[in-house]
Amino acid sequence: MRLLHPDGSTVHLGYCSNVHQAEDLDGVVAQLATYAEPVRERLGVDRLGIGLWLARGVVTELVADQGALERLKGELRARGLETVTLNAFPYAGFHREVVKQDVYVPDWADAARLDYTLDCARVLAELLPDDADRGSVSTLPLAWRTPWPAERADTARRALDRLADGLAAVEADTGRRVRVGFEPEPGCVVETTGQAVAQLGGLDPDRLGVCLDACHLAVQFEHPAAALRRLADAGLPVVKLQASCAVEAPDPADPAARAALRRLAEPRFLHQTRTADPGAARGVENLSDVRGVDDLPDALDGGLPADTGPWRVHFHAPLHSRPEPPLRTTADQLGEVFAGLFGAASAGCDHIEVETYTWSVLPGPPADLTAGIAAELAWARDRLTGLGLKEDRYS
Repeated sequence: MRLLHPDGSTVHLGYCSNVHQAEDLDGVVAQLATYAEPVRERLGVDRLGIGLWLARGVVTELVADQGALERLKGELRARGLETVTLNAFPYAGFHREVVKQDVYVPDWADAARLDYTLDCARVLAELLPDDADRGSVSTLPLAWRTPWPAERADTARRALDRLADGLAAVEADTGRRVRVGFEPEPGCVVETTGQAVAQLGGLDPDRLGVCLDACHLAVQFEHPAAALRRLADAGLPVVKLQASCAVEAPDPADPAARAALRRLAEPRFLHQTRTADPGAARGVENLSDVRGVDDLPDALDGGLPADTGPWRVHFHAPLHSRPEPPLRTTADQLGEVFAGLFGAASAGCDHIEVETYTWSVLPGPPADLTAGIAAELAWARDRLTGLGLKEDRYS
């Protein structure tokens, strides 16, 4: 979907295809027919945005084979779909039985990460609609935090300079600008917006910035207004917003809450869990005010105190619905992120990607995934139009 901001700019809203399992081109094309086109039809829109996740093998094929790329472009066009953003955080194997920390491999100290990201940018430059201002690619926040010795940090920093140069070359070759956003995530080298400023400040703001994931922001107990102000003051652009909600247990000592959390402690994905005292829960300024563990089972097994404040869990919950009571989501905070980025005189971002990749590991997976994704997009659209944006209906 496209929305028009009162400032006259176009804001692209879509969903991320990493919710679907496919690691070859045939599988990606099948996703478009099985899910994305039916989602568009349910929403009753002429065109739907889809943020593609293309595994390393698919990207390699698309870069090497113009026919394969034309096939993908044709399928998107025929089904009323458009792509302005790619999710290049997972490299491969995102739907294996166990993913956990493997999702951070390769990291930015490994040349394979740079090569993959630039290949994604080349593919996206070819997929962009003719009237799109630019594209975006999201990536991991450098690496998992350990081990991260100084020499790997230096290697990664040099890779970011080469990334900016490579993106400039893509623009020179294709005439299309693609920006890359680094996505702060709990447990990584860059967990918070403050760390993003410290680690990523001084990079080329025309090509590099932040992919702001609202779930991650909430898990770290960052206040949206303060986080956005911090990024703006540092000149670090929000290249892309991932519209997502975390799960919150207001009273993690409650037996019912613990039982519900147990049902979320599944084996595939990492569910970093954080707590802050009630006074800080509206938003903390210092990382030391937040305590956490790397996975939900660790918290439930005594790794995190249950009597000092709420828990927030890195489990992407559907935007439009409540989890099992007495759990709740951070949907209200996502609303504050929307307000901060789109409620002002000018839009603070032009790409929004609904990224609930966890549908398949919910305690009760939906019988109709298409309906669930459509409901999330409608929820996001309604909150954005409530801020004064208007749907851009076109044929």
